[in-house]
Amino acid sequence: MNAHPILLAWSGGKDCLLALQRLLADPRWHVVGLLTTINRSYQRVAMHGVRQEVLAAQTAALGLPLVEVALDWPGSNEAYEQAHADALAQAQRRWPGLRHCAFGDLFLQDVRDYRVRQLGRENWRAVFPLWGEDTTLLSRRFISEGHRARLCCVDTQQLDASFCGRDYDASLLDSLPAGVDPCGERGEFHTLSYAGPLFRQPLTLNRGESVLRDDRFQFTDFLLADA
Repeated sequence: MNAHPILLAWSGGKDCLLALQRLLADPRWHVVGLLTTINRSYQRVAMHGVRQEVLAAQTAALGLPLVEVALDWPGSNEAYEQAHADALAQAQRRWPGLRHCAFGDLFLQDVRDYRVRQLGRENWRAVFPLWGEDTTLLSRRFISEGHRARLCCVDTQQLDASFCGRDYDASLLDSLPAGVDPCGERGEFHTLSYAGPLFRQPLTLNRGESVLRDDRFQFTDFLLADA
């Protein structure tokens, strides 16, 4: 059976890393590249706030090419969907036969439905390698298998700002308040993966400043140590 080419929507965090691991182990799929939405105004990964140069080092360490969805900020959802469609068309020209894109979503049905509709308009299909898995078990497995990540963004309406910048480890999981998903699937926090079994070499990061945006979202900046 020939493997189908597939893109993976890539934020740089732990869930998409686990989705990548799952796809690489599945003979049905051949991951050809990573698809990332970039805030062009700030040169950072949208939502996560990770610097573009850290993203580039991360994808290089994973050995996969990057396809960017570049957006101005602020921007409309219509502008995002057009930029996303343009990026898919670009990827399809690069990898003929490409019709699938995977996501690391876990259980939010409305998010899944949106992705299916969005891709369907371009005659693409969405794939969800981790869908429905127990997030408590998944979070512990991430750590036990040697993956490493840090919290780069926290929604302070759901989790205290002091968690931002911390290592995503057993100690952090043990200290999460009741009601906070251990994978942050409801947007409680976002992560930056930097080392583990999928990395050719770990990223050496220096922690930068932490800032509160929109009176709600705490971001911690991470810089490459050799930058």
